[in-house]
Amino acid sequence: MMRVAVTMSLPRQPSSVARARNVLATLLTLTDATEESRSHLAILVSEACTNAVTHAAEGTTIDVVITIDDHQCTLEVGNAGTNRHGSRPTADLPDPLTVGGRGLPLIATLADTANFIPTPPGHVLLRITKQLRR
Repeated sequence: MMRVAVTMSLPRQPSSVARARNVLATLLTLTDATEESRSHLAILVSEACTNAVTHAAEGTTIDVVITIDDHQCTLEVGNAGTNRHGSRPTADLPDPLTVGGRGLPLIATLADTANFIPTPPGHVLLRITKQLRR
């Protein structure tokens, strides 16, 4: 049995997306994850962190927890802000002429599960799971 967990508190800036993605990629080298799962996880962490950076309150951090348990990866991305999306992301795409708004539908499509976890007011936490061998 293998369990690896990393917790990061990153600045609310675009470079934090690449940092989180790089840490995830490094952790995945310890597993026998398929290339498809690795690719999906790179997209999932990138989209979740991009949303957090975009929507977090000014002057706050993006909190990222990456946990690998045997054959599953769990990503938790939290930030100070508000959740306007209910309990789970949907795969419904926005109007084609709308700028942005495609991150959560992409997450809903690629993840095995994706849910907003109840948190105290003023905080948002998205939990994503993905099997490593699909």
